[in-house]
Amino acid sequence: MLSDDRASTALGIRLRSAGPGRAEVSMAVTETMVNGHGIGHGGYVFLLADTAFACACNSHGPVTVAAGAEITFVAAVRLGDELVATATERTVYGRSGIYDVTVTRGDEVVAEFRGRSRTLR
Repeated sequence: MLSDDRASTALGIRLRSAGPGRAEVSMAVTETMVNGHGIGHGGYVFLLADTAFACACNSHGPVTVAAGAEITFVAAVRLGDELVATATERTVYGRSGIYDVTVTRGDEVVAEFRGRSRTLR
């Protein structure tokens, strides 16, 4: 799935590991990802977390999409930071699921994301 995701691959997002209900992806913050305040634009942090979420919720096979998501930004990211997003399945019920994604810079948490998935028929 990720190899066909042109948005994520164009930003240099790489799959580090994956398994049933989990995934880890990484991305370097580039100069085109920095906003007018000189910090990483939150939309790119969200996109990284969303990519990890997509990999985790699609790890079971059937096509699964986002039904909703929210993010809390904990710390600013900067040009050159290497970010890692780790997605973990919390629960699956029927065609729906809940996934948590932690975005880190080294050992520091920079964002927490919760995604809700829905498997298509």
